[in-house]
Amino acid sequence: MGYKRWFIQHGEKHAEIVGRLADLSDDEIIDYFIFENMLEKETDFCPLYAKNKKCHDMKTLNCYFCACPYFRFDDDSLEVIGNKAIKSKCDIDAKDGSTIEHENVVHQNCSNCILPHTRGYIKQNFSRDWFEVMRSVHRD
Repeated sequence: MGYKRWFIQHGEKHAEIVGRLADLSDDEIIDYFIFENMLEKETDFCPLYAKNKKCHDMKTLNCYFCACPYFRFDDDSLEVIGNKAIKSKCDIDAKDGSTIEHENVVHQNCSNCILPHTRGYIKQNFSRDWFEVMRSVHRD
């Protein structure tokens, strides 16, 4: 599955959950997205939930911003450097980010970056409309 297809499907799942939580406060919605709660109540939200596995090694993982607002992607490529197609990158070049290269393709590896999964970051950038916050992630 390409980035764009995943992005759209994930955003739709996110919207469906937030829609069901419309009567909750923003803080209650943020808290609902804590990994342990999502693992129990939203088993289809993330394929890692079936393995009881976190995507980031942190005590209190919040899944509200599954996919980071600083992640950039284009399934065709954002740019080509030498003979390598850059399919994804971090817009802020986060110090904990890295890349994964496969043949002539480069992908951003965000597994060591926890920034968008902290309550403070989510609260500061919160919108009930995930697509609004993520509007710069993909290039049409």
